[in-house]
Amino acid sequence: MKKILILGSGAGGTMAAAKLRRELNEREWQITVLDKDPLHHYQPGWLFIPYGIYTPKECVKPKSDFIPEGVELAIDEIVDIDHANKQVKTKKGQYDYDWLVIATGCRVEPEETDGMMDDWGGDVHTFYTLEGAKALYKRWKYFDKGKIVLNIAELPIKCPVAPLEFVYLTDWFFKDNGVRDNIEIELVTPLDSAFTKPVASKILGAVCAEKNIKVTPNFSLDNVNVSNKTIESATGDTVPYDILVSIPLHFGAQVLMDSGFGDPMGFVDTDHGTLQAKGFDNIYVIGDAANVPTSKSGAVAHYESDVVVGNIIREIEGQEPRPDYDGHST
Repeated sequence: MKKILILGSGAGGTMAAAKLRRELNEREWQITVLDKDPLHHYQPGWLFIPYGIYTPKECVKPKSDFIPEGVELAIDEIVDIDHANKQVKTKKGQYDYDWLVIATGCRVEPEETDGMMDDWGGDVHTFYTLEGAKALYKRWKYFDKGKIVLNIAELPIKCPVAPLEFVYLTDWFFKDNGVRDNIEIELVTPLDSAFTKPVASKILGAVCAEKNIKVTPNFSLDNVNVSNKTIESATGDTVPYDILVSIPLHFGAQVLMDSGFGDPMGFVDTDHGTLQAKGFDNIYVIGDAANVPTSKSGAVAHYESDVVVGNIIREIEGQEPRPDYDGHST
């Protein structure tokens, strides 16, 4: 029996598994999804936890709920990807494959920014992890005066629109609590405007102005100075804060870097059209793990899944993969 191994059961890995299972004969093809975490996190929900709109429980469900019949879900931690022997080694054993789909997502690393961890969970927070969103909920409850700074450390990040959603929700939340006049909100970004796309940026930047949200562009974060309660740029600019909400540096999975797949940030060099891992046969990449120049979001994984599955089927049937992915997102 031939084997397809999918590394990661987030949005991308789960969708790829479901679509491959529909396309391939179960008697001929074994499909295994490998992940170290048995729980699926609905990451967009983390944005709403600080405001009490979602609870943590609503954002977490067993991954087994989403794995289709006929696909094996193995809970284990990957320690090495041996592409030469088509084998993935884990803490509990090893898995052979004929085709491999890398869907390991990406992670935030606040430790990579000087000073950020010096007051982590105190006056420095994030909503890009479940624990961070929960801690911010507790901090938000009684905050009634001061300056909130939302800073994007560097691109790429998951869900590029999330920073704007956050500052808009923050404006609403404190207005609803009757203390908005006592609170400053500032979005500090490495972009040259409020958002990545010119038309959207013009509109969304105007919304920031209407809501009295300051936008500070072209800010390349160098360090967090918790003694002075400022963030400092590579060019020496400073922005003071009372509460800093950080979107930290993003990296791909450490095992990709250790196994020779990842670039210095841990993302896989991926053909932008076919979604093949460059330089490796029978390996495709989906979702946040890829270095494809598009959003890191569930919507992107959705569109990529059709291309990845379609090209694996084409290769199985002796055809060349097609460069059908155009960067589409929603």
